[in-house]
Amino acid sequence: MTAWSFPARCTDTFFQQHHPQGSKIQCASSREDHRKAPRIELLLRAPRKCTAKAIDRTQIEALATCEFIRRGENLVFVGQSGVGKSHIMQAIGRQACSLNYRVRYITSAELINDLTASLADKTLPQRLRYYARFDLLIIDEFGFDKIERAESPEASNLLFKVIDSRRRSQSTVMITNIDFDLWASYLGDPPLAMALLDRLVENAIVMKINGKSYRAYMAKQAASRAKNP
Repeated sequence: MTAWSFPARCTDTFFQQHHPQGSKIQCASSREDHRKAPRIELLLRAPRKCTAKAIDRTQIEALATCEFIRRGENLVFVGQSGVGKSHIMQAIGRQACSLNYRVRYITSAELINDLTASLADKTLPQRLRYYARFDLLIIDEFGFDKIERAESPEASNLLFKVIDSRRRSQSTVMITNIDFDLWASYLGDPPLAMALLDRLVENAIVMKINGKSYRAYMAKQAASRAKNP
C-alpha cells in the first residue's frame, strides 16, 4: 500500500495496516493541508476505463460525506478483483479521518490472524473491545484467501464476534470479491454465515461494482506498448 499523510489528530487510529498492533503514520502539518486535495478527485481517481460505467459518482460522493458513519450504517462492497473497491473505500476512510472519525483498516486475513493469536494468549476480549471502539472498521479482501479451518478452526466464529460486537453502534465496511450466496461455502459453516450476513447487512448499504480488472487492463496496455514501442 502507498504511504499517506494524515492530520495529527488521526495518527493513533487510522490505517494501521499489515501489523495488528499498528504502524507509525507520517502527519500532515494541518487539517487544511489534507483538505487541499479535491475530495471527489481523490475518490474517483480509480480505474477510469474499466469501472466508469459501473460506479455511480453521485452515490460515491454521498458516501464521501461520511454521513453513513454518523448513522452507524454498514457498507458492503462486492465485485471482482481489480475494479476499484479498495481504492474507493481507502479514499473514503481518509475523508472520515479528516472529519475526526476513528478509523481502522485491516484485511480479513490479518484480522483473523490477530484474533487467532489472541486466543493463544487469552486476550480475545481485549482485542474484541479494541476493534469495537472504532467509528469505522474497514475489513478488506474478504474472500481473497480461503480460510483454512484446519489451521484456524475458530476463524469464522472470530469474524462473527467482531461484526456482532459492532452491531447497531459503529459502521463496518466489508470489501469482498464473493457474492453473498457463496459466503456459506467460504466460511465453511452455513448457519454461522447466515448469522454473520444478518448482522452485517442489517441497516447496510450494499454496492456491487461490475467491470473488468483495471490491473489486467493496464498489464494488457503495457504488453501492447512493449510490442509496439
